[in-house]
Amino acid sequence: MTKADIVDIITESTGISKTETEAVVNGFLDTVIASLKDGRNIELRGFGSFKVVKRARRVARNPKTNEEVIVPEQYVPVLKVSREFKREVSRTMRVPG
Repeated sequence: MTKADIVDIITESTGISKTETEAVVNGFLDTVIASLKDGRNIELRGFGSFKVVKRARRVARNPKTNEEVIVPEQYVPVLKVSREFKREVSRTMRVPG
């Protein structure tokens, strides 16, 4: 599913125009990114929490050459889903195909 698909589904279910829905979705995404960049965590009850974690410097291997490569420390965004989210997906999961 793409962002455009999400916009279409919200537009159909709410009756809000596609342009307004797209603006709201983009605004939400921009807010999440800006908050995480500022070091603030986001908690959405019943959905999950977004936060940034620091990954330590590590040694990896290039699979083609088997050469060691240093991966520098980095900050990465993570989403930890809520129990309700997990339960709902597990309960109603439809296998594609």
